[in-house]
Amino acid sequence: MADLGLVFFVACAGFAAAGLIASLYQLVTSQPPRFNFDVDTVVGTIGSVALCLITGPFIIMRNAIRGRRIEGRPLGWLVASSTIAGMWSMFSGLFVVHIAVSIAKTI
Repeated sequence: MADLGLVFFVACAGFAAAGLIASLYQLVTSQPPRFNFDVDTVVGTIGSVALCLITGPFIIMRNAIRGRRIEGRPLGWLVASSTIAGMWSMFSGLFVVHIAVSIAKTI
């Protein structure tokens, strides 16, 4: 049971990080993050890929909820999107928690 709680905590940490970075991006650029790569420069491409890797769960859930409300997509679409975003959040949460623990050990 403790393992399930840990997985839930890590997934929440990943989704919170995705939402925070996505909100900061939207605050700075006045446009929401999306799966769109800037292929004009190498730095732009690397930055776009990094942004998509971190904010992916947030983008998926935002698009899934909008698709359900506005376009009337079936409920299965929302469930599948939630599952993908949840798994992605878990893996990005592992990265976030690992970074947080590494920083805490150095202090």
